[in-house]
Amino acid sequence: MAILKFRVYFEEDDSIYRDIAIKHTQSFFDLHLAILKSFEFDSKHQATFYRSNDNWARGREISVEKYNKVYKAEPLIMADTSIGSEIRNPNEKFIYTYDFVKGWTFLVELINVSKEENSKLTYPATIRSEGIAPSQYGTKSMLGDRFVDVEEKYDLTKGVEGFSTEGGDKESDEGLEDEVSPGDGNEEE
Repeated sequence: MAILKFRVYFEEDDSIYRDIAIKHTQSFFDLHLAILKSFEFDSKHQATFYRSNDNWARGREISVEKYNKVYKAEPLIMADTSIGSEIRNPNEKFIYTYDFVKGWTFLVELINVSKEENSKLTYPATIRSEGIAPSQYGTKSMLGDRFVDVEEKYDLTKGVEGFSTEGGDKESDEGLEDEVSPGDGNEEE
């Protein structure tokens, strides 16, 4: 049985990607769920794949279901379409769009085909993960939710009491305007 390895790039930053191994007999719906899982997205929104070429132009659509939109050609349905049936060359490409409102787009590229099945893996499987995945619903940081607590607890935009915004002592800064200023005639020559 052929094992296909796809590299799934986040469209806005190609240094963020996931490598997913999947059996050629599995469906595009399986790949759809694997992509969502690998990028830590939920599965609450509409999604579709497009066949693509080397220039990432959108071709035939493979969607979860038929949506209320105008189609050039009737889309294939993900659950009914095996991945192997749509592989026509060793560098096959697809565009995956998730959540039509937010427009999450991923570039999916076939990078390897092998005959060896790893008995330790349950396919489809994420076998490599590079970069921090974008947050589906908002800001995400390496610190997680704790950073938000720190940000709310301490307003870092205001000056610290007793110090001016430049970091000097308020009391010692107050009289500086009254002292020598350029052009008042008290300059040394």
